[in-house]
Amino acid sequence: MNSRFVSSSLKNENEERFEQSLRPKTFDEVIGREAEKQSLSIMIESAKKRGKALDHIMFHGPPGLGKTTLSYVVASEMNVPIHITSGSAIEKTGDLAAILTSLEPNSILFIDEIHRLKRTIEEILYPAMEDNVLDIVIGKGPSAKTLRLELNQFTIIGATTKLSMISAPLRDRFGMHFRLDFYSDDELTLLVQQKARLLGIEIDDEASLKIAQRSRMTARIAIRILKRVFDLAVVKGEKIINPYLVEETLSMMGVDENGLDELDRAILRSILKNFNNRPVGLNTLAASLSEEPETIELVYEPFLIKKGFDTKNYEG
Repeated sequence: MNSRFVSSSLKNENEERFEQSLRPKTFDEVIGREAEKQSLSIMIESAKKRGKALDHIMFHGPPGLGKTTLSYVVASEMNVPIHITSGSAIEKTGDLAAILTSLEPNSILFIDEIHRLKRTIEEILYPAMEDNVLDIVIGKGPSAKTLRLELNQFTIIGATTKLSMISAPLRDRFGMHFRLDFYSDDELTLLVQQKARLLGIEIDDEASLKIAQRSRMTARIAIRILKRVFDLAVVKGEKIINPYLVEETLSMMGVDENGLDELDRAILRSILKNFNNRPVGLNTLAASLSEEPETIELVYEPFLIKKGFDTKNYEG
């Protein structure tokens, strides 16, 4: 076996274990999301008392706000296995059948980017979600037969950044919908301090706040910045993360005092200078930046709008 492949596989496994170690295990460890935690706790307690699987759940909202993390916590609180896949990975009906027939009783199937499921796959999910049965068509034409398989009770947790792209029949089969909004600076400050403890390094309050304020109101980005500051602290032999380490790291990452990175600034400059601050279509803007429209739409635009950046006052 290729030693480079083995090394890469071990590295990926180590990184995955490291990421898992930073994830909360219970609702008490989840920063923020108070309304969601309350509703989910009631659902979980009810399911446990009835000895039934949890109702199907949909998490939607911008990327990096904790949809996957909450799904892991739900499985942990339910004390059931969780199986992870994505909408694009389920290409054939046989793929879905293999997944569903292997699920343990009351277990959770997490489908990331569920809006990317093919319509034929969706239609097979309907009876599975409602009646715990799987209808498989064998053969074609007049000789085709339908084979019905009984499934264990299970829960689907769907996560999506594009709720509108999910068909109404599939969307209506989820018992609860949770829209995850951006984090506040206070919540992100607590989150940064929590992850610093898990990393085994001390961080002062001002440094925590600086990371929070420059993280685009997104937990994933706050954790990513913290890791890079942690790397710099290790290299410099620092025992405590201070504001100077944070500023030096953010400068190297190209993140300014508003939390904008180079593409944020390029978007604002393009609207201001190339299009004279007039309305511009997403595809046109993306073409002017040589960037994918979906990246601008999902990753950059929500933050810029949420923060209320006015290109008339932008001089970056």
